Amino acid sequence: MTPPVRPRRPRYAPPPLPPAAPDVEGPAAVRLEAPLACAACVVEAPEGAFVRMAPGGALCLRCAGFGGLAFLPSGDPALTRRASASAPLAVVALRFNRRRKRFERVGTLLAAAALESARAACAADAEVREARRARDAVRREVADAAYVAAFAAAVRARYPGAPAGAPETIARHACEKASGRVGRTADAKRLDPEKVDLAVVAHVRHAHTGYDALLDARVADKREARDLIRSTVRRTLDAWRAAP
Repeated sequence: MTPPVRPRRPRYAPPPLPPAAPDVEGPAAVRLEAPLACAACVVEAPEGAFVRMAPGGALCLRCAGFGGLAFLPSGDPALTRRASASAPLAVVALRFNRRRKRFERVGTLLAAAALESARAACAADAEVREARRARDAVRREVADAAYVAAFAAAVRARYPGAPAGAPETIARHACEKASGRVGRTADAKRLDPEKVDLAVVAHVRHAHTGYDALLDARVADKREARDLIRSTVRRTLDAWRAAP
């Protein structure tokens, strides 16, 4: 017997516009998530087109006074800065991230002539700017290495009994760039003792207790696992604080 055919679940279709207009300085345009007719000329703008959200409804770029503008995607700060500076009108181009419930900038709408002029200027000094970026990158690497060394020294000063190599391991992990860890905070960069302690506690928790095993075995959640290993962490820290 032929099994019954289950009806397909209808595909979710997001509304064309976000729930509210963006709160930004200066003119802004929002990318459509579905086709929508302009409130003024009634011409349908396709999905992906930009419109200006107005009290009476969404306006296409022509009716909003932005007709003829070229779209410059985000990603090249020098090009965006130069094009925006020479353009008589620069419109912030946004999209609405429904998962994060916020607007995100995707580029700029501006006069094509200003964009072409800025591209020519960027091409003329591209080598100079690349050399400057390379020098800045080296300078940042040197500064970051000095910071990691200073953080390790701060760990050693507060925990003289720590095993050999532990302060350096803690500093490299806590201060890793773009990690979001405690070592990247402004207070940590001032070698705030509280932030140094937090980095050491995190290292002891993961490297000198069964914390990770508890989580991997799913016998406890984070809060319960931390309660179970709290006394071990405390004893280890007390031993590390004592001079060797």
